[in-house]
Amino acid sequence: MDRGNQSTVSEFVFLGLAHSHSVQLSLFVMFVMLYILIVSGNIVVMSIITIDPHLHSPMYFLLANLSFIDMWFCSVTTPKMITDFLRENKTISFSGCMSQVFFLHCIGGGEVVLLVVMAYDRYVAICKPLHYFTIMNMKRCTELVLTSWMTGFIHAMSHLVVFLQLPFCSQAIDSFFCDIPLIIKLTCMDFHDLDIFTNVDCGVVGIPCFIVLLISYTYILRTVRQSSKAGASKALSTCTAHITVVMIFFVPCIFIYVCPIQITWLDKFLAVFYFVFTPFLNPAIYTMRNKEMKNAIKRVINNYMDSKKIPNIQKFVLNNSSN
Repeated sequence: MDRGNQSTVSEFVFLGLAHSHSVQLSLFVMFVMLYILIVSGNIVVMSIITIDPHLHSPMYFLLANLSFIDMWFCSVTTPKMITDFLRENKTISFSGCMSQVFFLHCIGGGEVVLLVVMAYDRYVAICKPLHYFTIMNMKRCTELVLTSWMTGFIHAMSHLVVFLQLPFCSQAIDSFFCDIPLIIKLTCMDFHDLDIFTNVDCGVVGIPCFIVLLISYTYILRTVRQSSKAGASKALSTCTAHITVVMIFFVPCIFIYVCPIQITWLDKFLAVFYFVFTPFLNPAIYTMRNKEMKNAIKRVINNYMDSKKIPNIQKFVLNNSSN
């Protein structure tokens, strides 16, 4: 449709990641496997934390919430992208597109704040260890998690209220999902002001959180350097996992929303990394770099194996006694 002719848009068309049928089939197989790993990996993390009493602490409560958020964050866009690899017409309804925008920013905004909460938890644990369980009790943790969700909800609504009223003159979205920087290009008006609004709105949430994270981890690392070697090693291992997750989440986020790069293939790569690989890497990082998580997984596996052995032993004893 011509940009000068305003009309009501009932659906949008995704141009996708590739046009070749063979490439799309390869991507279909790859992303199906990744999505299964993402969902199962995050469920494993949540289940281990719930089952193992040794992990019933504020840090792991927050980690379970991060896995929950990651699982749903990925699920907003990935299932639609996967099914579109098998379709010739990659369409999405207007309401479906707006729903993607809302949930992406609600869950993404919540994750930004949750990462700050996790950094605060580590700051209290390392810099004020004697007051840790007084400050970071379960009631406080629950309040902070609810605050992260409320922040995400308000952030998403601030976008949705504006974009629901926009007139659209085009339907083709050069990507695999609906998002604000992509939808702005389809409006019938000069989108310069909308770009500024989007950058400011995302920046208001993202940049202060990123600055707070940098300050928090600076204090943490300074404290760790002054600690004993045993305590410093454990604290550094935990903080390294946190810092890695923060970087792989925030770097693509900054280039997508705050300082966008006007290169189509790079935008698509960053979007795939942000919405697919970040939720995939998070549980892997926390399980591989966290000794307590690895020990908890071993305990759960051993308990499961022991529970299987006991009935077999009982059967063996009964059979021998009957003979």
